Amino acid sequence: MTHMIGIADDEFIRGNIPMTKQEIRILTLTKAKIKRTDTILDIGAGTGSLSIEAALLADQGKVFAVEQKVEGIELIHKNATKFAVENLTTIEGAAPQALSEIPPCDVIFIGGSGKYLVDILNRCDSLLKPDGRLILNCITIQTLYESIVYMKQHSSYTYEAIQVQVTRLNKVGPYDMAQALNPIHIITCQKNSKI
Repeated sequence: MTHMIGIADDEFIRGNIPMTKQEIRILTLTKAKIKRTDTILDIGAGTGSLSIEAALLADQGKVFAVEQKVEGIELIHKNATKFAVENLTTIEGAAPQALSEIPPCDVIFIGGSGKYLVDILNRCDSLLKPDGRLILNCITIQTLYESIVYMKQHSSYTYEAIQVQVTRLNKVGPYDMAQALNPIHIITCQKNSKI
């Protein structure tokens, strides 16, 4: 079965955990170029919105969703049940420590890294297969900077970065008002096939 990306935000069970918004999810998944048999890792999975859509695209593959908050793990399970996703495994814990049992991956998403981005990138480098894609969604300038510095220091990668600013029209009484979401940088890194 082919899944079309872009599940509406309000279809996910959310709680108080941050969620990758629909428009950013669409771009992130497009940049990832997911194949049906891919093994995928989602670090900082939050509510699981990205993990769920990745699992639907890689319906013959496997998705590992790493999240350190118990509420997030519970939400990922609820959303997986809601969308009938069976090829998703949750791992409760913080990266990079929680990544010790992950198999080699075709695609890795990093949506949350805390203060350990370089350590996480080092671990991801060892997990990512040649020709694999690493996608970082950076909310802070510090994460953007650290990510680009890391990629410049590792010649086994090519990368591109885009900044995305989404504005939605919301009803305010009889009016439509533009409401901006936070800007985000999406860094797409491709691992060299000749490593």
